[in-house]
Amino acid sequence: MAFVREPDGLADELVSALGQVKKNVCLCSRCGSVTARTEDPCELCTSLRREGSQLCIVEEPSDIALIERAGGYQGRYHALMGKLSPMQGSGPGQLRVDALLDRIDKEDFQEIIIAISTDVEGDATSSFLRECLKERNVRVTRLALGLPAGSGIAYSDATTLTRAFRGRREA
Repeated sequence: MAFVREPDGLADELVSALGQVKKNVCLCSRCGSVTARTEDPCELCTSLRREGSQLCIVEEPSDIALIERAGGYQGRYHALMGKLSPMQGSGPGQLRVDALLDRIDKEDFQEIIIAISTDVEGDATSSFLRECLKERNVRVTRLALGLPAGSGIAYSDATTLTRAFRGRREA
């Protein structure tokens, strides 16, 4: 409501803030994560402390932030900027697939981890990526699927339960 009561002051602040974001923030030219224009490529791409042999493919830069917040992964990233969706007009040409393949050819990745959603478009994108990577000498894995931590079988759907059984491992 402050915007309506004081339209001039707040609107000017909002326009200024958006201008500063546009001026100072960009997507990393290597991985696609959000970074400062003065730090391109980003720290996730240049840090010597990260595992350079692993590359995690995600749909969006926001996925990188979520994985980083969880703290369980220390490798490199590549954001596709979407997923295959013929209904939305999104094919391989709209995604950063060529940049991904160039990176894999130039950098020494031993494992490619596909961390894409498990909906129909995500599964199609994962299958497409596996096909593209088949000729390259690199291990391709996908995030495990199953029951969420702190949840129970009673709250899971049939697909999640089926995937949990297929992805089981030694206890």
